[in-house]
Amino acid sequence: MDAYDLTLAFVGVAILGASVLPTLLAGRPMSFPIIYVALGMAVFSLPLRLPIVDPLAEGDLVERMTELVVIVSLMGAGLKIDRRVGWSSWNITWRLLAVAMPLTIAGVAVLGWWIAGLVPASALLLGAALAPTDPVLASDVQVGPPGGEEEDDVRFSLTSEAGLNDGLAFPFTNAAIAMAAAGSAGVGSWIGGWVLEDVLVKLAVGFLVGVLGGRVIGAVVFRLPTGRVIAESTEGFVALAATLVVYGVAELSHGYGFLAVFVAACVIRDHERDHDYHEVLHASAESIERLVSAALLVLLGGAVVDGALGPLSVPGAVVGLAVVLVVRPVSGWLSLVDSSATTTERWAIAFFGIRGMGSVYYLAHALNEADFTGADQLWAIAAFVILLSVVVHGVTAAPVLRLVDARRRHRRHADRT
Repeated sequence: MDAYDLTLAFVGVAILGASVLPTLLAGRPMSFPIIYVALGMAVFSLPLRLPIVDPLAEGDLVERMTELVVIVSLMGAGLKIDRRVGWSSWNITWRLLAVAMPLTIAGVAVLGWWIAGLVPASALLLGAALAPTDPVLASDVQVGPPGGEEEDDVRFSLTSEAGLNDGLAFPFTNAAIAMAAAGSAGVGSWIGGWVLEDVLVKLAVGFLVGVLGGRVIGAVVFRLPTGRVIAESTEGFVALAATLVVYGVAELSHGYGFLAVFVAACVIRDHERDHDYHEVLHASAESIERLVSAALLVLLGGAVVDGALGPLSVPGAVVGLAVVLVVRPVSGWLSLVDSSATTTERWAIAFFGIRGMGSVYYLAHALNEADFTGADQLWAIAAFVILLSVVVHGVTAAPVLRLVDARRRHRRHADRT
């Protein structure tokens, strides 16, 4: 049996499934990621000689694959947010970024060092990689297409948080890289350069490139007086083009490309807010994201079959369980104390800190930049956390959000009467 032809047929089935499954599964206690990871595990268990990607041996490939799906997802997340950026309108998002994210990084790092026995640099890397919520696998708990129903606080905050914290995890990842590279030289040998370059400069450059890039692209798409600037046959390419241009310019300018892409998407969304073309942009970004994420989820299933969880120790599994069931929920809840969200909404926002491809990217990137002790354990814990998140959050998303929606409708009805 020809492995190449078999792979083509399998890819075709996967693409078809990626097109129809999200609609079929809507509102059910089952998710697209669960099915595709299970599909990958099933297919790669067969004696078909399909190629399996080893993250330890092929770190560059893993980094680039996950990089693409994350930036496309960030563009899609920004394009579908209807709520204008503001201090009060995004208050829950700012709380999650300023409180929940640092607490999660610290909590995971401490558990990785204390329970799993990781060295400080590796523990910090684990915390930085597992802190950001994922824009790729979280579509079940995010807002709908642009111009749709009114955005509730739960879906909006999870969407906006996922869009921003993927970029904000970079400084902490770079701190772990600097710590690993410095070795016994101590914190004083790298902390000053890290604060100046990795925190101040790169965040500022990423933000500025995002704002300027979004304005330029928005002007080209919406405001040039040529009637129909983009040919109908190629209009779906615009979202991908905007993603790649903004990301590439930000990285060439030594800024954070993830941050730039999401900011640019929000700026583009602010152009001609009621224009139908926003739906085209979002739909094209979502299609590309779904296609690439399907491939990565299948490969994740294959990696599990190939032994990705083999190095996972019992302490490592305890850390993984704590990340999903304790650290994120508690950190998220603390960040929302005295916020406008109700108790039910707070627990929902805190609980659905979905982990996914962003974590894979950060691990691959860091391990390609420096030598970390216990790299196999890092990959095993991350893979376990992602699998756990895919299953737990995938099964609970629909029923929990139905409960949140029902209580919100009941509260509004009570307020009217």
